[in-house]
Amino acid sequence: MPHAPAPRSFVLGILGGIASGKSAVGRLLAGRDGVVIDADALAREILESAEVRRAIRARFGPAVAPDGSPIDRARLGALVFADPEARRDLENLTHPRVRARVRALLDEARRTGVPRIVLDVPLLLENDAQHALVRECDVLVFVDADERAREARARGSRGWAAGEVARREAAQMPLAEKRARADHVLVNRGSLAELERDVAQLLASLTRERAQD
Repeated sequence: MPHAPAPRSFVLGILGGIASGKSAVGRLLAGRDGVVIDADALAREILESAEVRRAIRARFGPAVAPDGSPIDRARLGALVFADPEARRDLENLTHPRVRARVRALLDEARRTGVPRIVLDVPLLLENDAQHALVRECDVLVFVDADERAREARARGSRGWAAGEVARREAAQMPLAEKRARADHVLVNRGSLAELERDVAQLLASLTRERAQD
């Protein structure tokens, strides 16, 4: 008797503001048997590659890419978010490489039958014309967090100055539009235990929906 085909991988795209807890939600959604494709982590790896380091040093100077030390991401971020041309130059250098890695990891996860694949891609909606990842997602999940909490988290964990979250988000799609595009909203305004409970409930609901398809 032939074996039934393995279930198709379920792909979830994460939306939300800066420092809203998207990474935590992504890990919880993936669980032990899933995988998170983290575009920020891939971008950090790419920034430290020899080829990209040389290009960044040539474009932004040795203060940003010092010899023998990691790229000063805080200094680089301050430069590019203050100068649209500099930001375009950095994106032209890194985004094609990040897109290629995301696509390769997504294809590999599907090929090997990973049950849940989470796309943690900060500009998932904004850059869809370039990477075409939204159509790969079965559902989009928006992580809703309080603005003041996000600001405090970014200042504490990333060392950002006051107002930096709002300044960077001004260059992105409005959060209200991202929320409206989402299939589900997770509110991250409580404890980790509450977030774990809410993610578990969402996964149970999604499992029921898939079983009915």
